[in-house]
Order: sequence, then structure tokens, then C-alpha cells
Amino acid sequence: MTTIRFIMLGGFLGAGKTTAMARLARHFMTQGRRVGIVTNDQAEDLVDTHTLREQGFPVEEVAGACFCCKFTDLIDKVGSLETAQQPDVILAEPVGSCTDLVATVVQPLKDLYGARFSVAPYPVLFKPSHGLKILRESLTPNPSPGKGGGGTSGFSPKAAYIFKKQLEEADAILLNRIDELTPSQIDEIVGLVGKQHPGVPVLRVSAKTGAGFDAVHELLNQQGAFGRKILDIDYDVYAEGEAELGWLNTSVRVSAANAFDLDQFLLDVVTRLQGSLKGTGAEVAHLKAIGLWEGFFGVANLVSSDGVATLSLPSRCQVKETDLIVNARVAIDPAILREHVEKVIQTVCAERGAQPAEAKTQSFRPGRPTPTHRYAAAT
Repeated sequence: MTTIRFIMLGGFLGAGKTTAMARLARHFMTQGRRVGIVTNDQAEDLVDTHTLREQGFPVEEVAGACFCCKFTDLIDKVGSLETAQQPDVILAEPVGSCTDLVATVVQPLKDLYGARFSVAPYPVLFKPSHGLKILRESLTPNPSPGKGGGGTSGFSPKAAYIFKKQLEEADAILLNRIDELTPSQIDEIVGLVGKQHPGVPVLRVSAKTGAGFDAVHELLNQQGAFGRKILDIDYDVYAEGEAELGWLNTSVRVSAANAFDLDQFLLDVVTRLQGSLKGTGAEVAHLKAIGLWEGFFGVANLVSSDGVATLSLPSRCQVKETDLIVNARVAIDPAILREHVEKVIQTVCAERGAQPAEAKTQSFRPGRPTPTHRYAAAT
């Protein structure tokens, strides 16, 4: 029986995993290989799932907790893709606030399902907007408090702990968004990663433009002793760091008498939400908004409080109706986050004479991770 190549791509919230997954999927499909994708979130209505499906990829979603805590669901969703698509490659995108994935996902896959899957090296995307600040802080004794009450990254030390642990278990670190960085910033990040994770390959890439992805393809084709870095991890710190993030997924039908520009609508939602949250001092990990209507879709996102909202996938269309989905991951009380999101949607709709209806919202703090399996040593 031919094994399925299983590729899991890690990285913090807003690192660019979904864009990278789509690029990898297209690469494998041009080689004539069938691809299935499994996304993952703490709640339903994940923008990433809709984004990938609208691009024509077969996607299953594991919702309600991370892959490590929903390992059986992960296997079941892969099984659904096997039945429907007979994939040669499975691409898996874990929750961006999750770590310890080698011990709880990679090793169980290798040990329990080694005859079914050929597990690729485990790469982690590096998010520059927060990562550079976090790595600088790691080398600075007693950093001054930032917006999130911790260091200057805007996140507390417990939330930053998750980011650092993600890098620690990586077989390779993919420095993403090099198209947005200066050469000196790239050199500084590579130098900091080298000091804190000596010997780990650092690939300079852009998921948006495709720069550097030939090296990623080469990495993912390698065989050998990969996925063996079992973390020494404090689950109390991990759980508390994850729980500091307010989590919100909301979907709403928007209707107007006159057509409006869908792309500008999405950008306005994200930009207004950024401005609304700025006064709270809460750090944004990721904001995403997708608008869907009759085969058209657009996506806008923001990956840090001091960043610029971008239209990552334009629809280039005028609509009178759209299904709006907003995902927000912010270091703030989820009840407060919900108030900001609902107010912004009402305001942006009112400016267009539109009415939001049929709203469905989930807002909460992630619960403590309880892995289905956790291997103490690599098999």
C-alpha cells in the first residue's frame, strides 16, 4: 500500500500558514499529485477553511481544540479526504497558538500510523512582526513592559513562551514575509535565531510571492530522522499563555439596497477594528475577514496592532449581499473583544446603508490543552 505524505506546517497566529498551504498545494497539484488539506481552530467558522475551499482545494476542518487534543478527529478528517479524494499528500495547518506538536501529533502519527503515512520534516513559519521583538526580548534582561503588560512585543512572557517553544521543536524555521523586510531586518532575525536555535536551518521565504519555496519543496521531500524534538515544556505556562488570548469567530449576513465594493468593505472592517482596539492597549495576534457571495470572495487581514491591514485575496466585485466571517485573536477579554467587533460591523454596514443579520458568534478563551497522546521520547 502506498503511504500518504503527511506535511504539517506550524507557526504563530498570523505567520502566513494559510497562504503557504495554498502555495504548497498548488505546487503538488502541478506535479500531478492529489492533495487534501486539514485546517484546525478552537471554534467553527474559520476564515482559513473558507479561503482554501474557495480556491478549489478539498478541505476538512478540525474544530473545538488543537490537533493534539483532537487527534482522533484529525485521523477521521484525513480518512474523509482519503475516501473522497484519494490524496497523495495531506497538508495540515494547526492552531497558531499551539505548540508541543512533535510529541502529540508527529510522534503518534509515526508510531501508530507508520504504515499509512510518511511524515515529512516539521517546518515552522516565523512571523517577523512579533517574532523579532520576542527574540530581542529573550536576550534582554528585564525588558520594559509593552502594550500587553509583558515585553515590548505586546504579549506577556507566557504568550511569548508559546512562540519560542514553536521554534524550539521545528526541524526548519521558515522566515516568512521577506518581501516585507529590509535586508538588515532579515540578517538580524537570522542571527537571533542562530543564537537561540543553533544548527536549525533557516529558510528565507515569502508565501505571498513564492520566493524561496524551491528550498521548502526540497526540505519537505527529505527522509530521515525528523520530527524528533520532544519539548521540555511547562503546560501551566503554556495554558496560561494561550488563555490570555481572546478568541472570536463571527459570521453574519450583510444586505444592502445598493451595491457596494466588497473589498473596501472588508478592509474597512479590519482597519476600523484595529483602531477600535488600539485604545484598549490589547495586542492583535491576527484579524481576518472574508466576504463570500455567489462564487466571489475576498479576504482582508491584519497580523499585529501596529501593522497595516491588507487585502490578501481581492474579490474585485460589487455586491448587495455578502456572508461576512470575522476571526479575531487578540490579547483581551473575549467579552470586550465581542463588543468591539459587533460595534465595528454595525458601523461599517451603516455607512453603506446595509443591514447585518443572522449573526452567529463564538467568543472565549482557549481551554487548557489536554493531548490525546503525548510521547515522552521519540520512537
